[in-house]
This record gives sequence, C-alpha cells and structure tokens, in this order.
Amino acid sequence: MSRVGNAINISDLRAAAKRRLPRMVFDYIDGGAEDEYTLRSSVERFADYGWQWDSLVDSSQIDTSCTVFGQRISQPFFISPTAASRLFHPRKGELAVAAAAQKAGIAYSVSTLGSQTLEDIAATAPDVPKFIQLYVWKDRGIVRDFMARAKEAGYTGCILTVDATVAGQRERDPRNGFSVPPKINRKTATQALAKPGYLFDMLTSSSIGPANFEQVDTGGRDVMGVINELFDPTMSWKDLDWFINEWGGPFAVKGLSTAEDARRTVDSGASTVWVSNHGGRQIDTSVPVIDLLPEIRQAVGAGVEIIADGGVRRGAHVLKLIARGANSVALGRAYLFGLAAGGEAGVTRALDILAADVRRGLALLGVNRVSDLDGRLLRQLR
Repeated sequence: MSRVGNAINISDLRAAAKRRLPRMVFDYIDGGAEDEYTLRSSVERFADYGWQWDSLVDSSQIDTSCTVFGQRISQPFFISPTAASRLFHPRKGELAVAAAAQKAGIAYSVSTLGSQTLEDIAATAPDVPKFIQLYVWKDRGIVRDFMARAKEAGYTGCILTVDATVAGQRERDPRNGFSVPPKINRKTATQALAKPGYLFDMLTSSSIGPANFEQVDTGGRDVMGVINELFDPTMSWKDLDWFINEWGGPFAVKGLSTAEDARRTVDSGASTVWVSNHGGRQIDTSVPVIDLLPEIRQAVGAGVEIIADGGVRRGAHVLKLIARGANSVALGRAYLFGLAAGGEAGVTRALDILAADVRRGLALLGVNRVSDLDGRLLRQLR
C-alpha cells in the first residue's frame, strides 16, 4: 500500500510499476511502435499549449462531472479499454480496475481481449456506466454473441476500434521475448525471476487469456497473432452500418484522426467520435491528438460527442484536451501504472491524483464547470 499511497503523480506510479513488473511486462505497458516518437510526443505536446485564466471567480462550487454516451460520470475522464489487464495484476486485473471505477463513479470500458469476463466485471462495477470495445473479427457470429452478452450484463455503449487491422511494430516486445500470455524461455525466465513477488502471483493465479472468447480457437497465437490472423483486414465503411445496427445504442468509432473520417462516422449513424492514436502503439510519427481536435470538432459540430485519449499523465492534460474540443478523456497507461504498482489501490490512487488535478486546475483557471471549458483560455505556444 505504501508503494502507491506515497505516489504524488502518475510518474511515481509508473516508477512503482517498473519496480514491481518483469521488464518484458513493464515494457508492454510502457512501450510504443517503432522509434516511439508518437509515444513521446503525445505527452510532450501538452507543454506546447499554455493557460490563461479568469481572475476573482468564486471557485467554491466546482463541477467536474461530464456525460459519456449519454450517462453522467463524476469526472471528465474514464477507463479506456486495454487488453489482458491480468498480465499486470495477475490475481484480479480488470476486476481491480472495475472496483476502482465503481468507487470513483466513472465509466469502465472492457476490451475485446480482456482477461476477465464481461459478467464478472459488470458485477464488480454495478453502479457506473459500462461499455464494450470491439475489434473486427472475421467471424461476425462471434461479434454478435459478444454484443448480446454485453447487453444482457448491462453494458450500454459500444466502441469499435478501427486503427488496429494489423498490429503495430512494437519493438520492445520481440527484444524481450514477450508474448501474451507469457512464454517461459531463458530470456523471459531471467526477467521473471528478478521480480519474485510478481512471479509468485503469476504462478498462483489461473492462466491469462481472452476470457470472453474461450470457445475461439486461437491456434496458440499470442495477442498480436490474434490481431493479425483472426481480425478482419477487409473491414471498410460499408461494414460499419452492420455494427451500429447490431448494437442498436450509443456507439463510438475509436481511432479516428481526420475531419473527413469523423464526419463519415457521424453520417453512418455513430453517436460518438473517438480521436485516438492508440497510445502510440500503432502508427509512429502520428499527429498528436491535441492538435487534431479543433478541426474534428469543427467538422462534426457542437452537438456530437467527442472522446479523446493519448499521453494523459496530468489532470491538466485532461483539461487541455477538453479545451481543444473533446467532451471527455479516456485513460490508458495512467491507470495501468497504478494497477501494476498496487492493484485496486493503485488504480484508485491514479484516479484520485487526476481528480484532484482536475478540480485544482478548474479553480485556478476560474472555470466552475468542466463543461464550460473551451479554447478561450488556452494558447498554442509553439
């Protein structure tokens, strides 16, 4: 507990996660594609935007809440879908994250490749909005069954990720001999033995795999192999209608980067545009999301919901994305570092840090409601 309880910022949780995890597992969270330029620039670009503020504003009543998929949550951020969370916390994984989301009053999104079942996650977080994330399986029957189970379990939103028809070139993973689930060889055994606490948890927990697709024959492939072999690279705009109609509710397309694609998403019937660079794990040297938001907002208009993610390590980063045009912000590494460092307590610490940042930031800006924040107080420095 002290490992996460003493964390002052997300960087502290990252350092604690690095101490806890074998190198190959930490690098799977921490790494990006190719030269990792996008990974770095997504974080660094926030510093190129500077705040102005309104003075002498009564800040005694700060409202940090926002709406995601038509449902109110307590903060302008929520849990983004990430695969195989039990890899980072072998005993509970997604259940630890869901419990922290329940406590914080924020939405939870479960990944197609999650390592806990939809039903168990829903039972852990019964009182907050829950969404499912889809990739495009070649077998549409698998997708239909997954959607039906999600509806039955109380999930209210659906997210289609469109920037991963093939896996990005994440070069740390082959250097470390890493796969999901991990395979034991000379290289990986040495890394695991260096972290005995994690190794004990792994050896005394059930095997890690795609918990919601145990019936699917993955042919022994790891996660990247599943993406490359079982997902459908022929997916195009003509197929989007099927997903939207099959779900029949709030629907987001995740991984968009152009105004044209954002408009097309809305024209296809999706309720939400999700601007994302997949955490820098797919296309390297991509444009930072914070730079894309104004043109995408202009393209879709004020009434369309926009979610953004990418490089968020501070509450100020959340606020800057909202000021640039997003309605809410999805968290990835920020909560995964907490999960790896200390399970549910670590995720709770990450969410508490960001919530305090957001509240403090709004008070200092002289903005009482996060929904009132726009680009008026944000200036591009370079």
